Amino acid sequence: MKVVGFGDNVVDRYVNKKIMFPGGNAVNFAVYAKQSGVDSAYLGVFGTDMEADHVKASLTDLGIDISACHTVEGTTERCDVNLVEGDRVFVGDDLRPTKPEPMVLEKKELDYLAGFDLIHSGCYAATEPELPKLRDLNGIVTFDFSVEDEFKADDYLEQVCPYIDFALFSCEGMDENDIHALQEKVHKLGTKYILTTKGIEGQILYDGEKYYNGVVELVEAVDTMGAGDSFFTSFLMSLLTSGWTKNSKLSDEVIDKAFHTAAKFSANNCLVDGAFGYAKTY
Repeated sequence: MKVVGFGDNVVDRYVNKKIMFPGGNAVNFAVYAKQSGVDSAYLGVFGTDMEADHVKASLTDLGIDISACHTVEGTTERCDVNLVEGDRVFVGDDLRPTKPEPMVLEKKELDYLAGFDLIHSGCYAATEPELPKLRDLNGIVTFDFSVEDEFKADDYLEQVCPYIDFALFSCEGMDENDIHALQEKVHKLGTKYILTTKGIEGQILYDGEKYYNGVVELVEAVDTMGAGDSFFTSFLMSLLTSGWTKNSKLSDEVIDKAFHTAAKFSANNCLVDGAFGYAKTY
């Protein structure tokens, strides 16, 4: 069983501490999958600066396959935050004009991706044009829409949802009726499963027929960076190891187990500095 995170790599810089950590939704996915006991890889484009070198070295140290990645002259995106009483406070993105362009999937990359049971990407990776190329592969395709309203807009959903099997949305601030309406809309566009999270208020999964309520495990957080990524990854890995495939239906028991597994994994991850450690001063 193998999974791959396809898309972004960044460094999360804690400006009040002058330290940085490797990150990015696709990178975090690959790491959390590996920590969940599933063989994983990362596929994306690295720059040529010290930040890219640090992300590469961290992934290599963790035993994550980066052999199919491209390296292109350019810089790595920096996501600047402050850490206040364990909670990350967003400061801004330092995109820099020399950031490499996202990967375009050619036959070589598609042949590589065909060997995976699950391919994960997300809204910050600019992989939307590549998603139709994944539709005919045997692997499950999952996608993280994060929290911003622009990624819940109809035109964006229509661009992504017909080509994925499982969606994640962060829905803090939305009431249950609005969440259900979003889930139903996404399902009608072709996505089989839609998971929404609301932080300590829990989660809701929709499969087109039924709503499932999740669980929360509370801890005194050291750092909430990666909390959502770790929950979603652990949830998916629990489903996969229970036998879930692209054409199978999830049982109530498998879903309940995944909720509990993911709650514990995410809670434990909040006790780690950065998304998954590997601090470096800058």
